[in-house]
Amino acid sequence: MTEEATENRFVELGRDGGAATIELLNSAPLNIVGTAAIAALTNAFRGIGQDPEVRVVVLRGGGDKAFIGGADIKEMVTLDRSSAEAFIRRLADLCEAIRECPVPVIARLAGWCLGGGLEIAMCCDLRIAETGAKFGMPEVAVGIPSVIHAALMPALIGASRATWLLLTGETIGADTAAGWGLVHEVVAADALDHRITELTTRLAGFGPQAVRQQKRLLNKWFDMTVHGAIEDSVEQFGLAFLTGEPQQHMQAFLARKNR
Repeated sequence: MTEEATENRFVELGRDGGAATIELLNSAPLNIVGTAAIAALTNAFRGIGQDPEVRVVVLRGGGDKAFIGGADIKEMVTLDRSSAEAFIRRLADLCEAIRECPVPVIARLAGWCLGGGLEIAMCCDLRIAETGAKFGMPEVAVGIPSVIHAALMPALIGASRATWLLLTGETIGADTAAGWGLVHEVVAADALDHRITELTTRLAGFGPQAVRQQKRLLNKWFDMTVHGAIEDSVEQFGLAFLTGEPQQHMQAFLARKNR
């Protein structure tokens, strides 16, 4: 099987104007990811990141049983130290491809979101869940620690809550996840797609350069001191006016206000 055929087996790309959708397919009922699916998703994000016409990306699992139910245990049980490090490096590369995608990435969270799937979700910029979604990091229950982008969790939800999730391996529901800051919003299952369409339409309607610039800043701020981030953002504010977008959108705002 060719590389392209393998990727087409696991990933379906959709497009509606500036909104792109990456859907994980054919990965068991809970959208479990192994090496081939991880590679397909990584390449999909890298490809979309090079398209200047894309304004926003939605990442979703096939069906509504799971977003991504974790990494493939059937593959992991065969690993040794060297191959285990290679496997987890590939998953880390996927997470980084999502974080480095120049436009906002929205995670459509239906059903189970576990382990590596939750790490992938945390790398998305916005996380919208349906009321029945479940979240957990069960790696300790199968003899491995949660690693790579689980490191984002303490900053995202606080050290105490991250400790609970990572040490107990238990799951939490969508409302708890929202209360902890793990997801941004919870909606009824039958309203999930409508809400995501609202968000993609809203984000696609903003100045594309401003949105890309804001995402770059958010990623930089994660590793900077507050003072460093403030100083860096002064220059970025000035650079925004070279794009013409502030003038365009501010004039439109003033015109609406003066009607």
